[in-house]
Amino acid sequence: MQHLSVRLLIAIPESQVIIEKLELEELKKADLLGVYWSMMDLENRMRRKKDWIKQNVLYNPRFKSILDINSGGFVYYPQKKGEPWSMHALQMAKFLDENFTDIFGN
Repeated sequence: MQHLSVRLLIAIPESQVIIEKLELEELKKADLLGVYWSMMDLENRMRRKKDWIKQNVLYNPRFKSILDINSGGFVYYPQKKGEPWSMHALQMAKFLDENFTDIFGN
């Protein structure tokens, strides 16, 4: 069997770096540590309006018991009109990723 050895140089633009995949995931998580989202932040992340989010995610019986801080979750549900929503960004982002099909599927 014959073998061919090849040396290849690839120029990487100054605006980019190569890092380990694990390190990239850690950096993504660190960006959300200690960060809390409002309803507007969630709207921007999901690209949906608050009424849709409330109906399909926050008040959906499949998810509410997981999300609500009163059930051990990470979303503060306003107790009275005008009070803001608050959710732990890292945990909410993880929840959205893990439940994407259930949220957006038929």
